Amino acid sequence: MKRSSQVAVVGAGLAGLSCASLLAQAGLRPVVFDKSRGPGGRMSTRRGEGWQCDHGAQYFTARDPDFRAEVERWLQAGVAALWAPRLQVLGDESRHDADSGLERFVGTPRMTAPARLLADRLELYSGTRIQKLERGAEGWRLLAVERGWVDEYFDAVVLAQPAPQAAALLRQSSLPGAAASGLLALADAAVMRGSWALMVRFSEPVALPLDGAFVNDGPLRWIARDSSKPGRDGVETWLLHANAQWSEAHFEAEAEDVAAAMLQAFHDLGGPAPLAWTAHRWRYADTESAGDTVCAWDEDACLGVCGDWLNGGKVEGAWLSGRALAQRILDGGCVAA
Repeated sequence: MKRSSQVAVVGAGLAGLSCASLLAQAGLRPVVFDKSRGPGGRMSTRRGEGWQCDHGAQYFTARDPDFRAEVERWLQAGVAALWAPRLQVLGDESRHDADSGLERFVGTPRMTAPARLLADRLELYSGTRIQKLERGAEGWRLLAVERGWVDEYFDAVVLAQPAPQAAALLRQSSLPGAAASGLLALADAAVMRGSWALMVRFSEPVALPLDGAFVNDGPLRWIARDSSKPGRDGVETWLLHANAQWSEAHFEAEAEDVAAAMLQAFHDLGGPAPLAWTAHRWRYADTESAGDTVCAWDEDACLGVCGDWLNGGKVEGAWLSGRALAQRILDGGCVAA
């Protein structure tokens, strides 16, 4: 039977998990679906034999008091720790301030840990790609690529995905006109950019006087000694992120060619040749100009969107966006605890 407290959350990144967590605390039953093998979205870590590397979000800050309280909970649970890297700005220093006084946190023992803490208390279906939404008299239904129509009805739906994915799902779905036009226009207006990430392993510590750097020349934008983060073990590992413009221009290039260019740029900064490397191509890494809408909710359709692309483009913004949407849902008339 249909349960009036059910909410479908599409996307198990931090925005979706934050939204679902608050809904669950209020007595509702959120059900989270994600196409990936596990939760976390871009709070991601790649693991191999004897190594690991955070290849998405590199750290997060906590300026908002509510998010700061959440980070304190993560610290107490042992899934996050303060990271105090030796930071530099390489190239045109006017384009970025290293801000050595800023507190930076990371997940421990890997960046995915806070997301997994949240997900452990939720009903999560990973490896499930939602391709269509349909609303009828009994509520919302979801069609998954892997399992067909989900055998439940939902009173509300949250799209906690990158803007282009949310827009594609909205286009393929049966929606009321106002929701289709308003939410779709918002998602279409967001310009998200790709990024190449290179995870590089070495036989011994790299002799550079830094643990992280913002790079303002050439293809690189950020480099970090992943091994310097709390709770890490294994071989010396570095993460190289290419800047958005270069990544977009080389997005369809072969991984070997991309790696060669990025490793040459790292060599020019003093980095040695690696033992091995692994490349990852993020299709939706960041937003060209992240918005400040926080979230969007259509009360008539009982449908909403959240994500870092709506709220500053950072980990903190994602968490706050999901939480704000959950509060909008709780304040409205679509669900009942």
